[in-house]
Amino acid sequence: MDALFRPDPRHTYRSLYDGFSWHVPDRLNIGRMCTDDQIGAHPALITHRADGDVETTTFAELSDMTTRFANVLVGLGLERGDRVGIVLPQSRAVLVSHLGAHKAGMVALPLAVLFGPDALRYRLEDSAARVVVTNPAMIDVVQEAAAGLELRIIVVGDAVVAGPLLSFEGVLRAASPRPIAVATAAEDPATLIYTSGTTGPPKGALHAHRFLYGHFPSFELYYDFFPQPADVIWTPADWAWIGALMDVVIPALAYGKPVLTAEQPRFDPEFAGDLMAEHRVTSAFIPPTALKMMRAAGIERSDLTLRSIFTGGEALGEETLAWAGASLGTVINEGYGQTEANIVVGNSAGVWDVRPGSMGRPMPGHDVAVVDQGGNRLLGEVGEVAVRTPNPVAMLEYWRQPEATARKYNGEWLLTGDLAVQDEEGYLWFESRKDDVIISMGYRIGPGEIEESLLGHPAVALAAAIGEPDDIRGAVVKAFVVPADGVVSSPALVEELRHHVRSRLAAHEVPRDIEFRTELPMTTTGKIMRRALRAESSKEGRA
Repeated sequence: MDALFRPDPRHTYRSLYDGFSWHVPDRLNIGRMCTDDQIGAHPALITHRADGDVETTTFAELSDMTTRFANVLVGLGLERGDRVGIVLPQSRAVLVSHLGAHKAGMVALPLAVLFGPDALRYRLEDSAARVVVTNPAMIDVVQEAAAGLELRIIVVGDAVVAGPLLSFEGVLRAASPRPIAVATAAEDPATLIYTSGTTGPPKGALHAHRFLYGHFPSFELYYDFFPQPADVIWTPADWAWIGALMDVVIPALAYGKPVLTAEQPRFDPEFAGDLMAEHRVTSAFIPPTALKMMRAAGIERSDLTLRSIFTGGEALGEETLAWAGASLGTVINEGYGQTEANIVVGNSAGVWDVRPGSMGRPMPGHDVAVVDQGGNRLLGEVGEVAVRTPNPVAMLEYWRQPEATARKYNGEWLLTGDLAVQDEEGYLWFESRKDDVIISMGYRIGPGEIEESLLGHPAVALAAAIGEPDDIRGAVVKAFVVPADGVVSSPALVEELRHHVRSRLAAHEVPRDIEFRTELPMTTTGKIMRRALRAESSKEGRA
């Protein structure tokens, strides 16, 4: 894949946005783009082992393994369009499974290793998956989830494989290396990614092969004109999340650039700095929570080769953006998207001004607006963020849910469920999820602003805000706080935090109650589940 944009100091937001148009080929296949179309001996994957050893997989090796896996799937009796579940941590096997499924004309189904058996079963059963690839650490959970389902389980690694289980390495060695002739159209299904379930049961967002093309313009600008000759990209995020899979791994391979992975079970700020320095990482996707952990740990590095960091999911605020420049020597480009229509808004600090606290502007190729219930554009008023379709990054449908798919649209607009304000220059300012809005004394309060204020206090590591019912005000703000390391919760700290918010925001946004926690409920993508906190709070109120 050739770059859509070239570095040029004459670029402006308007020149890039107004000068862009889509040219998506009618026929394309994500698997072949990321393997067969690349330079054979060039590194595709750099694996930093737990013992410090480094293993490199070339594009030629990846091409061979993915072709073999495609033949494995066909040999197991799977047909075009069948779903292939992938329950694995970051590893080469993830790439082989995804890209091999694509080559065979099948649909990749990424599933997080943090899922328990109930969560896995729902997705495997709902998708009618035919095969699931996992590892020894997850095999018991996967087998429990798959009980009674008609699917085959392929196990990666040194597990004792018996009965219905298949060895990943074994089936690859035995498979034919001969390419199979499956020609896929841009509109053919490629990937089924389930929503995080923050607003009800998870729904499967079905994407076509074209959705890779839909990521390219934003991907290039988030990473400050990716690709460049020495580019190496890394993320600590789970590759089952669209924010890692499609904001890092798959596009980088399509550009012929190596992806770095590390066998590290949990995010460690010190290790992250060492890893990026050792492997001369130029581009990184680091979720907001991980960035806050690095900042809280006092990470300062002068030996990094980072050109930019991309992040998304929640606003970081001016202090964290400034910290990245001072302590990591790079810029953070924030972006916005969702499972159904990914990375459609954001920043590219080398081209246009970053407005701290904003979501950024619509990226080239994406018409994104704030609309009212009639689908009319709004400026300076709160409305719902919407993405105009057709758009190559937009999903085909919610898997087997035509009514939910229909509700997702307002005419040409795909509705995100997020509330925001758009200013005259196109910048969007997030308010809240539609179901997260706190209405108190007639005020509509977005929890994000309260959380950001609390995070500005040195005693706070993580924070979440919800609305609690109140007979007089309708609702009052309640905050949940995870204290920073070494901080002891106390009534005095509660008052200090309330004063902090009062001094930064408005009186009606001050939490009436602050509850200290050791952790907060999170989705597998690292977002705080306010819905779970609301449910807990309502149960306590009824007790």
